[in-house]
Amino acid sequence: MHTVLQLDYNLSIKKNNDSHHTKSFKEEQLILRRGEQFDLILHGKVPLDDNRCFLIAETGPAPTEESGTRVTIALQQVINETQWSTQPTYCSTTNTTTVSIRSSPNAPIGVYKLTLDQQDTKIPLGEFTLLFNAWCPKDTVYIPTEPERQEYILEKNGKIFKGTFKKISGTPWDFGQFEPDVLRICFKILDSSPKYLSNANEDCSSRKDPIYVSRVLSAMINSTNKRVLVRKRSNENLDGVTPTNWVDPSNWGGSAEILRRWDECGPVRFGNCWVFAAVACTVFRALGIPCRVVTTFDSTHDSNGNLTIDDIYRLGDEGICGGNSIRNFHVWVECWMNRPDLGSDFDGWQVCDPTQPQKSEAVFYRGPASVRAIKEGELTKKYDAPFIYAAVNADVVAWLYLPNGQKFKLLVDSCKVGRCISTKALGSTGKRCDITHEYKYTEGSQEERRVYEKAKHHNKLQQEGKQPGLNLKIKLAEDMVIGKDFEVCAVITNNFMDKKACKIMFMASAVDLNGKVGEYCAMTMVDVELPANEVRRVPLKLEYRCYASKITSERLIKLTALTMDGDYSQTAKTIVLDGPDIEIRMLAQARVNQPMAVELTMLNTLPEKLQDCSFIVQGADLIVDKIETRIKPLCPKEEAKARVEFTPTTAGTCMLVVRFKSDKLSNVNRSLNIDVKEPLPSEG
Repeated sequence: MHTVLQLDYNLSIKKNNDSHHTKSFKEEQLILRRGEQFDLILHGKVPLDDNRCFLIAETGPAPTEESGTRVTIALQQVINETQWSTQPTYCSTTNTTTVSIRSSPNAPIGVYKLTLDQQDTKIPLGEFTLLFNAWCPKDTVYIPTEPERQEYILEKNGKIFKGTFKKISGTPWDFGQFEPDVLRICFKILDSSPKYLSNANEDCSSRKDPIYVSRVLSAMINSTNKRVLVRKRSNENLDGVTPTNWVDPSNWGGSAEILRRWDECGPVRFGNCWVFAAVACTVFRALGIPCRVVTTFDSTHDSNGNLTIDDIYRLGDEGICGGNSIRNFHVWVECWMNRPDLGSDFDGWQVCDPTQPQKSEAVFYRGPASVRAIKEGELTKKYDAPFIYAAVNADVVAWLYLPNGQKFKLLVDSCKVGRCISTKALGSTGKRCDITHEYKYTEGSQEERRVYEKAKHHNKLQQEGKQPGLNLKIKLAEDMVIGKDFEVCAVITNNFMDKKACKIMFMASAVDLNGKVGEYCAMTMVDVELPANEVRRVPLKLEYRCYASKITSERLIKLTALTMDGDYSQTAKTIVLDGPDIEIRMLAQARVNQPMAVELTMLNTLPEKLQDCSFIVQGADLIVDKIETRIKPLCPKEEAKARVEFTPTTAGTCMLVVRFKSDKLSNVNRSLNIDVKEPLPSEG
């Protein structure tokens, strides 16, 4: 029970934590999962009937409504499952108000301050920690069955598989996600990231997205100056010369000790792949993201991204040596989440690899990469799918290097990489579950080879910044001036592996400033048949006689290209036709209170005569009002000319604005900055 400004409140910590599956945390504090209802009890008179009583929840160092790190909720609402909402219930017998609060299933995770705004009086009601919610169907980390939630969120112990694919052993690991201080340390890791340090409010706002959080955490486990664990290099000998605070990776048995050491002393020495993965699993589970540790036997590291591994043997005086490109095993984690950025086909388990010392978008981490995308060879799907695919399904090419520099290809092994991919079986105490089938089809099968060829094709596209499928682009003409005929092109590229036939529709329509599409100005429809990787251009001619009466004075035309009768692709681009140039020539130096003149010239680019023509000239500190100079009708290709006089009133840089208008051509403008000098001394 707490008392603040004549108002008692009770956070009902035990009851709320029980209902939010957070009672295992050792801290005596309110720990909630987003999208779930919790109760707050207020004692005393709370004005619920005058719309002047609100709850404010805010997280981060500079919370704002715009970023979603601050929300204001009226106490005159009903529970809404998609956003922050409240439902107060008053009991006259006990003189208490129970406020049922539901957080948004898309709220940023973090430590929140809760405040009651009562008739402009702010009353603090304590703090709560908000986590992702695998029990909430509207949360992007929702996992559908209770046994999975028990295993991948609440299970404190696990087993990490090591050894060789012929002799697999399991090492027990204490994840300890509910141990004292672990949850606080998890948020400290987020608060130590470069993302937070460069823009704390943007980072806190982005914590609503488990994709973002998983990338930041993967980076922080094993990269940046504030990383949790330092990787032990193979040439670092720990025997007899190691300081007492250095630990051989094989001597770790749980995550909590590592996290506490980092909290107290900074980066912990040493870790390797299974330690990185185990600590990452602890942090993900603590924050509410379903997670499991996965081991791949005979794994590779594809440094050049071509999905093949060169296994090099060298012939020397002592015989043949080398052949060490395949690791006995490699360990990473999988996180469960939806992938709205990729589409629902790629929801589910996502690979995050905190071990790999490679840059992804300028930061050292890997993932999350959809396991489904890996299996189907969809390597253009972010993040880092080619590297994950190669670790489980690269082809190994064995080479023999001779002393004279010659080399010979010995064999290509398509079945060697990625064996016995393993994780702890659901609900078991340590039984191994083989999930190789989730990553790839049966080795050597036609389906597996088809996917491998597809993966190589997609990998090449990704390296070139392209997308698979029929890709459309619109190429514009260089000289698109009102009055002229010009040609634009739809450029179609077949980024499939096979020949494709389709129908292309390419059209041009008038469009207004609000984006409302008007009449067609031109249209073409053609059938094309494209071999793999071929490019075809489809031209569309826009003629003045067709577009002149349909476009507005803003001269906007929308170009749209799409494919029909097959794989759908579409692109659009809005163009603005240029007006003719107005040339402004000063006839004398501009000086204060001295008359001056400019000469105006413009070519009529339209293929028809212009009536009611005039130049309109204005400019602050140059012209008191505006000057309109009428000129004779203009024939096609004829120049309009005018001389305009005015007297500047102020020294400095002033802008002269010139507009041309006529019956068929308007919205033609030109400006000129004029440097107005003070009068010469002799001129007074």
